[in-house]
Amino acid sequence: MARISGVDLPRNKSISIALSYIYGIGRFQSKKILDAIGIDYSIKTGDLSEEQILLIRNEIDDNFTVEGELRSLVGRNIKRLIDVGTYRGSRHKNGLPVNGQNTKNNARTRKGKKRTVANKKKAV
Repeated sequence: MARISGVDLPRNKSISIALSYIYGIGRFQSKKILDAIGIDYSIKTGDLSEEQILLIRNEIDDNFTVEGELRSLVGRNIKRLIDVGTYRGSRHKNGLPVNGQNTKNNARTRKGKKRTVANKKKAV
């Protein structure tokens, strides 16, 4: 099993798909990496030689921010928005959608499970 950037890549998938298991690398970036070092997209991860794995590992380390470093960078950016007091920061802090989406009916993923608010009793 190939281990790159602290992630075990699946053996039975093509390398272009398997690289997308690394946080910060998608399909486009994985093809860019493979083009730079000259490896075929369709080769399975289990069929890679140690030299090819080493080339991929070096290419990612030299040219891409991935995994823990990228997660901490994103977290710091969000914390900066909250500290500065921007509108986007307040949306992050309150757990609401950040990019202007409608929240009247949707946004359940971001807002969480529905909480029913009871009606007020009428005075007699």
